[in-house]
Amino acid sequence: METLNRFYCRKRSRFRGIFNGLCLSFVVLFFFFLQSPLSKKTYSVRREIAVTSWNTSSYNHLGGSRNLKLCGSLYKHKGYSTKCEYLKANPQCNSGGFFNYLLFFYCDCESFSVLGYVTLAIWLISLFYLLGNTAADYFCCCLEKLSNLLKLPPTVAGVTLLPFGNGAPDVFASIAAFMGSDSGEVGLNSVLGGAVFVTCVVVGTVSLCVAEQCIRIDKKCFIRDVCFFMIALLSLLALFVVGKVAVLGAVAFISIYLVYAVFVAANEMLKNRASRLKLDLIAPLLPVTASILSSVDGEHDSSLGESLLGSESADGLPPIQVQPQLPHWMWSSNVAIFSDEVVKDNTVQSPMALWGWNEQDDFNDRSSSFSCSKLFALLEIPLTLPRRLTIPIIDEDRWSKLYAVTSASLAPLLLAFLFNKLDNLSSSASTAYVVGAVVGGILGGVAFVYTAADHPPQRFLFPWLFGGFFMSIIWFYIVANELVALLVAFGVIFGIKPSILALTVLAWGNSTGDLMSNVAIAANSADGVQIAMSGCYAGPMFNTLAGLGISMLLGALSKRPESYILPRDDSLYYTMGFLMLALVWALIVLPRNDMRPSKSLGLGLMTIYVVFLSSRAMLAMGDGSLNGTS
Repeated sequence: METLNRFYCRKRSRFRGIFNGLCLSFVVLFFFFLQSPLSKKTYSVRREIAVTSWNTSSYNHLGGSRNLKLCGSLYKHKGYSTKCEYLKANPQCNSGGFFNYLLFFYCDCESFSVLGYVTLAIWLISLFYLLGNTAADYFCCCLEKLSNLLKLPPTVAGVTLLPFGNGAPDVFASIAAFMGSDSGEVGLNSVLGGAVFVTCVVVGTVSLCVAEQCIRIDKKCFIRDVCFFMIALLSLLALFVVGKVAVLGAVAFISIYLVYAVFVAANEMLKNRASRLKLDLIAPLLPVTASILSSVDGEHDSSLGESLLGSESADGLPPIQVQPQLPHWMWSSNVAIFSDEVVKDNTVQSPMALWGWNEQDDFNDRSSSFSCSKLFALLEIPLTLPRRLTIPIIDEDRWSKLYAVTSASLAPLLLAFLFNKLDNLSSSASTAYVVGAVVGGILGGVAFVYTAADHPPQRFLFPWLFGGFFMSIIWFYIVANELVALLVAFGVIFGIKPSILALTVLAWGNSTGDLMSNVAIAANSADGVQIAMSGCYAGPMFNTLAGLGISMLLGALSKRPESYILPRDDSLYYTMGFLMLALVWALIVLPRNDMRPSKSLGLGLMTIYVVFLSSRAMLAMGDGSLNGTS
């Protein structure tokens, strides 16, 4: 195991360096084209038109007016010799975001279309990585420390902050889509498409992997999660039928998850109270056991009935000490494959052992005067440094006073930059930057005076954690907005509705972490199977209620006092139908098999997903979604 870990870790570190180098090449290539005479000329034309029409009905998305209906004439480009000329004459035909991907593809790469395809594909993968890595190494770190600071019980943290960290990529991708014009369908399809993928492919894969072990999962926990998920889907279906949502309706939709969280926390506390009174009448509702937390040497053995909150002592008395925190690896389990965090101990205590790299291996690589790992470390800087310089981190292992002071100083300037991009009024640009510089100077000065170089601050932690939490959200929005914009650009280039790409590419990209993490956890132990199966239903339910709920709430707030009109997409009923079918199939097969995941469950769910994709593709070809006519 140790040899495999060392081999895998070294390979992963090198792959990550090569990947970041490719992403750096994309950025350099893109800015090179931006500095070319053609790009400067087209940019001046676009800016002249945009300035005169910034207050039109088109939505201003990060500094660029966008009207995707104009892109419908791009393919024939009547009256223009090339598609590039059409784009220059109609600057509102763009995908939004910081980069104009359509202009890059059709103008800068006009004679090198293969280069354009490869470059945009690499950038798409890098955006998925940035989204997951921001969650794993920044957002989840802040949430974990915030939970410890607030002294939240493990059960409360497990149904509030924990799913928020693991589901952050899906949630913020949905929010970014709803905030853009003509992109609401992207947000809806990405969340529901991801839910179908997780409940079919991930649950099916876990079932096939553990089918021979005959492991039972907790029936009450499973039925609770599936029933709440069905209630969430039926509520969403009602909103689709109505076609609009007000602020109160969006709040009520989000409140379903709050009811679920209160239900889980209350039952867990009752269970813990009963166990202290030796009245073990309630089954564990958060099935994280001591065997997961024990070392991999197998010396500790525990049953499924032992809760995360503690187990009975040898003399049968209730435990005196209660586990105060959730284990570290759980906070970023679904996004662990994107993490750059170092695993410092060779005896790794979590199922995520193979997803870090070993510090000892890095030390061996550094023993030579020059090695590939040093080069790869340099290639990581362009993707890591901007976030490191603007997101405060007070983790003991990653503490740096220089970065802390710099992040406190530069974070307000980043906010000023985004304000100017969103506001698009040149008159307020200088004012925003001046305010950002003054605030940044004050915060940086305070951080310099009241922090030490050898350890993170021990007092007044909340401002630091809130700053890291808030700036992580800002970076989520930046990356997620760019990801949605790139998907829209791909939809225009290939003549495919962006909602189809969201249902597949975006859903698959955001669900890759769920697949790998849940399979790894399930393969670890019997208790891991329980955790993985619970996560496969609680996770998508949180993404649906929080991701779509917050998105609809923001939309409703922007339209007050009127209601927010939901995007009209009849295929969503189709997607929800297959999602309900997967839930019903699991709800029937598992109890009939004495709550043991089996091959029949796995193969049935896989078949449902294959039929879903096949019929969805045929439906898309029939309504013109795959040829740009719709």
